[in-house]
Amino acid sequence: QVQLVESGGGLVQAGGSLRLSCAASERTPRSDAMGWFRQAPGKEREFVAVHRWSGNNTRYADSVKGRFTISRDNAKNTVYLQMNSLKPEDTAIYYCAAALSIATSPGWYDYWGQGTQVTVSS
Repeated sequence: QVQLVESGGGLVQAGGSLRLSCAASERTPRSDAMGWFRQAPGKEREFVAVHRWSGNNTRYADSVKGRFTISRDNAKNTVYLQMNSLKPEDTAIYYCAAALSIATSPGWYDYWGQGTQVTVSS
């Protein structure tokens, strides 16, 4: 069972930046892709970004392209989400998740973290 632990959320003003971290307890074939999702109150969980360890592939949601960057630290089994130029509409609980391969639907992910709150004030 892969354990995922997120950190780095908080309160920031519009235009500011935050960096989220997701540390995985281990790397397995079923956790080759590490993704970020977010869920705002009253809304469905939506895809943000995903990175695959093998092949070094990444994908972003259109709403965050050019503002968010996903990266990794192999030695720490950790994936980061650097969020710049934050907007109030980015406010949500951000979840880290792991899957066999790159996917944008949450149903494909087998492992989930507990979530971290990101609040962007206007």
